Amino acid sequence: MLEKKAIEYEKVVLIGVINKEQDQEKVNEYLDELEFLTYTAGGEVVKRFVQRVDVPNPKTLIGSGKMQEVESFVEEHEVGSVIFDDELSPGQQRNIEKQLRCKILDRTSLILDIFAQRAQTSYSRTQVELAQYEYLLPRLTGLWTHLERQKGGIGMRGPGETEIETDRRIVRDRISLLKKKLLKIDRQMETQRGNRGALVRVALVGYTNVGKSTLMNVISKSDVFAENKLFATLDTTVRKVVIGNLPFLLSDTVGFIRKLPTQLVESFKSTLDEVREADLLLHVVDISHPNFEEHIASVNKILDEIDSADKKTIMVFNKIDQYHHQTIDEDDLVTERSSIHFTIEDWKRTWMQRMGENALFISALNKENLDEFRKRVYDVVRDIHVTRFPYNNFLYPEHLDQY
Repeated sequence: MLEKKAIEYEKVVLIGVINKEQDQEKVNEYLDELEFLTYTAGGEVVKRFVQRVDVPNPKTLIGSGKMQEVESFVEEHEVGSVIFDDELSPGQQRNIEKQLRCKILDRTSLILDIFAQRAQTSYSRTQVELAQYEYLLPRLTGLWTHLERQKGGIGMRGPGETEIETDRRIVRDRISLLKKKLLKIDRQMETQRGNRGALVRVALVGYTNVGKSTLMNVISKSDVFAENKLFATLDTTVRKVVIGNLPFLLSDTVGFIRKLPTQLVESFKSTLDEVREADLLLHVVDISHPNFEEHIASVNKILDEIDSADKKTIMVFNKIDQYHHQTIDEDDLVTERSSIHFTIEDWKRTWMQRMGENALFISALNKENLDEFRKRVYDVVRDIHVTRFPYNNFLYPEHLDQY
């Protein structure tokens, strides 16, 4: 009989800072997301530390008193990793490692680690490896103990390169090789996209863990991997979908996140080309998340960075089955009504009302309102197709009884 393998989670401490750009509430929300990222990577958060830092400490980001507090907790509870929500400079990372004597990560390196775990195909593994090397290059000093023993003086003068220079050269050569490999893959992917014919292209975009892959499975009757973890999907999946009698291509892309590392945006350029070349974007939003409006803003920012912000877009508010609003008691005269008290009907009367038919409310998991979703997608894809091929107008009626 096979024994069940117990999953051992690494003990992790999270550190966030309050400054003029992020208040206590914002930091707590970022740390909630960082904790979910940590869980996805295989860690268990045992403690959070938060400090107000108006001027970041150039050596350790946080103050010396807070560092001593963290050091005591790490030693007492045998913590394996300390993760900062803000990006650390190479110098800060080295200084903190010397004091805490454990693994020090920031949000960027944690996301890169998750991507490395999730990458399945040779293409995505190459993309992640490139991003990791570009992140690693300025942090080589002090990464291995033998690099700390570079000494000058008697017997150490003369030509040649130090170990750190050798390692930097090896990493630069590897980066150059990976970039050439990606260029070759990019050309192959471009050829593949060109061979798909003149079918209308639709891309699912959105924040990570909003249900894009689940929606993809429901619409295309495929079996794309979906899980309630961040970045469950890294590899772009493209499926031919037929609604009524109208065929089009639907692609499921990598999810976005706040503070997405610039290395990843660059190395996943070809994956994001699916979004750039799409005729229609289905922007999926997890309406059950308390900060879904910020998620929308984060996705729109990245879409703007890849020159896709002006594309035809349908907002798909998913997970309506999990949406819960707070209520105010009738005798409560103190609490002011805010967005946390909105029902879905209330939300429909806000800025969403301006979107008209381009705002849909569904549950991909429970298959709620999918007929309305299919009808709207059919209408928009039909308009795009008929505009491109006017002589095909008679093939696709404006209204179908069955979507």
